[in-house]
Amino acid sequence: MSAPLWITATPPAPHGELHIGHLAGPYVAADVLRRFLRADGQDVLLTTGTADHSGSVALRALRQGRKPAEVAEGYREAITADWQRCGVEFDHVVAPRSGTGYRPWVQETFRALYAEGLIAGRARLLPYCEPCGQWLHGAHVTGECPHCGAACGGGHCRACARPNDGADLTAPTCAVCGAAAAPRRCRRLYLALEPLREELADHWRAAALPPRLAALCRALLDDGLPELAVSHPGEWGTPVPVDAFADHRIDARFEEAAITLYGGGLAGPDEDVLPRRTAHFGGFGHAFVQAVLLPALLLARGVKLPQDFFVNETFRRYDEDEHPHPPGGPGRRPEVWALDLLTEFGSDTLRRYVLAARPLARGTGFRREDLVGARRVLDGTWNAWTARLLAAVRERHAGLVPEAAPGGTGWDVLHRRLVRAAEDLREAYAPDSFDPRRAVALLDEVLCATADFGHVNDAVHDTVDGGADDGAALVAQLAVAGALTAWARPVMPEGADRLAASLRLPKGRPVDASALAAPAPGTRLAPPSGPVFGF
Repeated sequence: MSAPLWITATPPAPHGELHIGHLAGPYVAADVLRRFLRADGQDVLLTTGTADHSGSVALRALRQGRKPAEVAEGYREAITADWQRCGVEFDHVVAPRSGTGYRPWVQETFRALYAEGLIAGRARLLPYCEPCGQWLHGAHVTGECPHCGAACGGGHCRACARPNDGADLTAPTCAVCGAAAAPRRCRRLYLALEPLREELADHWRAAALPPRLAALCRALLDDGLPELAVSHPGEWGTPVPVDAFADHRIDARFEEAAITLYGGGLAGPDEDVLPRRTAHFGGFGHAFVQAVLLPALLLARGVKLPQDFFVNETFRRYDEDEHPHPPGGPGRRPEVWALDLLTEFGSDTLRRYVLAARPLARGTGFRREDLVGARRVLDGTWNAWTARLLAAVRERHAGLVPEAAPGGTGWDVLHRRLVRAAEDLREAYAPDSFDPRRAVALLDEVLCATADFGHVNDAVHDTVDGGADDGAALVAQLAVAGALTAWARPVMPEGADRLAASLRLPKGRPVDASALAAPAPGTRLAPPSGPVFGF
């Protein structure tokens, strides 16, 4: 069995549907990389799961008077459907509650760490709500981060990505009733990270960490790696497999890392099937799990795995006054749901938009007019050109690919530019230089240059002696159309496959200059009844 390149995307908590920020973050970008590598003939595994046992699931159930399992199952189905409608194709989606092998595996992993002494009991303060009679952990408690001062919940801060212990929040408050929380001593299980200090430091030095993530790891080393709470008293979640803590559940952060490991086929001891490298996609707010906890669990098992990190910042919604609302902040407007946007704009338009607006070094914001603009570009350039090209073949050559070599006025110059564009696209799609925003710009450049070439040669065709070059110019444009079925597929798979079907070409070809070839002469084209890209 060959060792795959393993791509992971942060497991979402199924307490709600996917919103625009999810798509602008890990999921579409991870699918772009998977499609590029698989078309290149590489063995690729793209995995995720749903963080069913997140405290946010139980919190929503409390607020709605429902059972947590009903909330998790309902939104898991909705999330899976949104992925499918957006063209995000996972090879494995871990189902923590319904999968037969996950629960015993995660409990055995937990039990082994406890037996080795890396997990041990500690009596420390934990917020408690007197009116509700509940221990507050994870999403059940809100306050201010002890490290950066941002509003956050228990467990970790979405703003600075650093962990907290709940009781160290400033002004901890019950997320259910709003009462001030009272700190009480509670004996829980903690995972010690300091014994793995040297291994983690070596791991971070070997990984090409994004600057902000590298700064987080340096700060953790400088401050001393924390002991991380990995259990809490409660009824929702995977039971802790330690007799003295039988009424506890495994913490959601530990499970998020475990879900990732299980999805990648790392549930067995056979290192021959380990991935050759991993590429993690996730928001900075979840970076602690991916960059710290996940490698810690691997290192504790004696597994060293090269890892790359593709971290996005927050993608917020802007209101009419252009002021972004922080996630969960006062006056937050309703989320922009992925399903609504997919229904209105389609997957091509939405994927193109979120990749072009992908928040990397800083947070960015969603504006509906920008998404409308993305659809306008597809209609006014991409679809206009493909419709004009297919119509010309139909009207001038009875719908058959002309018997001619690619040519026409300006073809030699354009062809050189296209070959360079293929190289640039490969670089933009490749793991070590991944930049989907650049890929979108390159694709637009290819399309616009080819459309200009088509207009120039249409003018030549309209001259008295220009008809002789007509077939060559159309074949040249058909060669570009053939290339776009491969080059654009990682970004807009639905339209690329529709174009491939129109040209009678196979889908999923490599992104390289070899795709720059027209269908065979005499091929009868099959223009679609509607737009090729988007709708």
